[in-house]
Amino acid sequence: MATSAKRRTNRRSEPAKKKTGFWQAFIGDSRKSDMSVSFLAYVMILLVVGIVMMASASYAWAYSEHGDGLFYFKKQVKNALVGLAAMFFFMKLDYHNFKKLNLPLLKKVNIAGTLYVAVAVLLIVVLIIGNDEGGNMGAKRWITLGGVDFQPSEVAKLAMIIFFAYCMERDGKNMNKFSVGIIKYALLLGVYVLLIALERHISGIMLLGSIGVAMILCGGANRKQFAALGAGALGLAVAYISWQANIPGSYVQVRIKSWRDPFADVLNDTWQTANSLIAIGSGGLFGLGLGNSRQKYLYLPETKNDFVFPIVCEEIGFLGALAIIIVFFLLVIEGYSIAVRCKDRFGMLIAVGITTQIGIQTVLNLAVVSNLIPNTGISLPFFSYGGTALIMQLVEMGIMLNISQNKYYPEEDEKPAPIPPPEDDPDDDEALLLDA
Repeated sequence: MATSAKRRTNRRSEPAKKKTGFWQAFIGDSRKSDMSVSFLAYVMILLVVGIVMMASASYAWAYSEHGDGLFYFKKQVKNALVGLAAMFFFMKLDYHNFKKLNLPLLKKVNIAGTLYVAVAVLLIVVLIIGNDEGGNMGAKRWITLGGVDFQPSEVAKLAMIIFFAYCMERDGKNMNKFSVGIIKYALLLGVYVLLIALERHISGIMLLGSIGVAMILCGGANRKQFAALGAGALGLAVAYISWQANIPGSYVQVRIKSWRDPFADVLNDTWQTANSLIAIGSGGLFGLGLGNSRQKYLYLPETKNDFVFPIVCEEIGFLGALAIIIVFFLLVIEGYSIAVRCKDRFGMLIAVGITTQIGIQTVLNLAVVSNLIPNTGISLPFFSYGGTALIMQLVEMGIMLNISQNKYYPEEDEKPAPIPPPEDDPDDDEALLLDA
């Protein structure tokens, strides 16, 4: 009897047919684990605290420019609501649809490639009809569509992440080849970098470069070849900066001089950096209290954008600022943990790219406002004012939450081979008779 019971347990029933309805195709059928609640909690903490601190930091400038101290706060709340709706949408949308849609009427549409090309076209369009931001650099980074300002470079980050993840999954072991793992992706990255360089968007170049490096390394490129190429590129960058730094009155020379001595020309070139350092130092250990900043009263420019964090330090002090930095750190750690736990290469690489973007962008912003590096004009995720940036960041967080819910195996490995029933053995039948 024991042998017959063993035979029954070894037999496998016929697999159930997969559901192909719209909802099942939308959410996917590989959901095996719960969503990362800790990641969601970090996002919500940063979003709420960021909006409150941006409202406080921007109050004086908003009143001076628009006659309403809560002007930027109201717009940012609207942006946040749109972003949250997008986050919950992408939290439910199976991220594998970014390769080829599996939805009715839209099957086999290559979203990754289409998105990469579409954003490249937008980056060209913004150079032609984009809004001139004024100033000496003449930067064009925004397009106005239907009365709504739109920044293509913010979408470019996610477009590149998805396209790189798609291509790297397809390339597989070929990533170890120099022509594939390095040259191919250097050229793909170079398209975006060149177009964004024409916008005079240095911080965008730095972010895209950092994301690209992280994904190429995690994607399986030969590390020795990459290190050799990276050393050469770094040498060229240092040589270029050194050359520009020796040109009297050049943009690079002005930024480097301001960085080396932030109080050298307080009324002109170093005004912003000097007031940023004053705000950070004025907060002390516990801060002056929420809303009690002095530097935000038209002393420190761009308090709603790149320089919101000095006001954070001034109002809630070193301990409050440290708590915010810790939450950012935990968000990045959990993001890489989601990447490690993901069972397919596509999701892992997307998680690496998004997490690297948030981490590097945060570090660069904190380094700029504290004068650790020259001023490059880079925003702080969830804190700096900006509709396109905030919405895209929340879209990325939704994708991360969707990845955290999946333990996905490629389709060919999803179903193990059925175990054939054992052949009848006369000895077994004789044993069963003896047992009886």
